[in-house]
Amino acid sequence: MKKNSDDSELFTAYHTYLQLEKSLSPRSVAAYSDDLNKLTAYLRVVGKKPEDATLDDLQEMISGLHEIGISPRSQARIVSGIKSFYRFLSLENYIEKDPTELLESPKIGLKLPEFLTISEINSIIESIDRSLPEGQRNRAILETLYSCGLRVSELIGLRFSDLYLDEEFIKVEGKGRKQRLVPISPVAIKEINLYLPDRNKIPVKKGYEDVLFLSRRGTSLSRIMIFHIVKVQTESAGIRKTVSPHTFRHSFATHLLEGGANLRAIQQMLGHEKIATTEIYTHLDRDFLRSEILEHHPRNRVERS
Repeated sequence: MKKNSDDSELFTAYHTYLQLEKSLSPRSVAAYSDDLNKLTAYLRVVGKKPEDATLDDLQEMISGLHEIGISPRSQARIVSGIKSFYRFLSLENYIEKDPTELLESPKIGLKLPEFLTISEINSIIESIDRSLPEGQRNRAILETLYSCGLRVSELIGLRFSDLYLDEEFIKVEGKGRKQRLVPISPVAIKEINLYLPDRNKIPVKKGYEDVLFLSRRGTSLSRIMIFHIVKVQTESAGIRKTVSPHTFRHSFATHLLEGGANLRAIQQMLGHEKIATTEIYTHLDRDFLRSEILEHHPRNRVERS
């Protein structure tokens, strides 16, 4: 049976669903709320409540986004948010039929982020001056980014209690507070151990005692600071590519794949829920693909023998 509800009650229930049942971060909840605001603003213009919207209404809304110049990628993001909202309404019996079942997202091209060669990674890390107060910390940060393929939020959230260096693993809390174990390289372990004497000299503020990478003020580093470190060292290394912290994550996955790692294992290390997300890392160049086929395909092995 269909429930009755006013808009404020409906939106409060939806926010609770996103936070508790979907376990989304505050940032993700805010993004979905923004999509919902766009939807309700449009429906007010056409004089409808969210529960009464039809597929035609929603298609008109998306068409309007295209007409005012909203990019296909942003349109797809909004469609995703709208579908999430109507799935919730359907699950909770606020509506009898989901109008978004046949709502299509605009086609968007696959945008592959930049990645670095192993030589470029080494050049960036080697460009850090160890004699500077934060030099060793920054080396440990970049080596950990590359060694473990972490997101920025995962890196700045790393704690001492997450380190299992004797076993060469770290515990990472990813999206939706989901935890995973990720192998860490001996090189990254060495850089972290070299950083620890410097870290122990910093007066740590209350509540940050367990945080691994600290700012000068004894608190967690900000996302902006990690981006700044990457930018400065990329320029110091003379690399002209557009490089961000995510470039290290992308390079991590690319180099694993080139080295023969299983795509499912890479998926687990990156913390992707769906294998399709990991498949964007299969953009290997033609020469590598050709060499792999020549090396491993049975027809080629027979021919060579």
